[in-house]
Amino acid sequence: MVASFHLAQVNIGRIRAPLQDPIMDGFRNALAPINALADASPGFVWRLQTEDGNAMAIRPFEDERMAINMSVWESLEALQQFVYKSAHVGSLRDRKQWFEPIEGPILALWWIPAGHIPTVTEAQERLQHLEAHGPTPQAFTFRSPFPAPDGSGGGTGLDAAFCDWATP
Repeated sequence: MVASFHLAQVNIGRIRAPLQDPIMDGFRNALAPINALADASPGFVWRLQTEDGNAMAIRPFEDERMAINMSVWESLEALQQFVYKSAHVGSLRDRKQWFEPIEGPILALWWIPAGHIPTVTEAQERLQHLEAHGPTPQAFTFRSPFPAPDGSGGGTGLDAAFCDWATP
């Protein structure tokens, strides 16, 4: 069965220093392997990057140290598998070394028609919606997922204790 909907995700963060600063070495050195892992993961569809493959060169915020990551997945389960059950989990554990705390949501998930590629503006709107309204079908989190509009792919919310450890 071909899915009618895919899952879009955005996460943002304010890096502690410019990317070339030595304190960012671990993050910078992990980028290519983690992006390659995402690209090869079951259920991966797309991720935000420049034409030459640079995911960190896109800076849609006034603050140059604000980074954005966006991707599209076939299902919530596929994204959860990559985020929490692959080598990516090491980056989650180390994120406080590289990212400063920021106000508001840093992650939003939402369903899109299969084949649609979300824009940065769309992602920013989903983060704003999540901040204003909490989790809804328009923007939700791993802890409070919603099914796709066709009723598929809702998955189950992650355990609260796990979310507290794994997500900022």
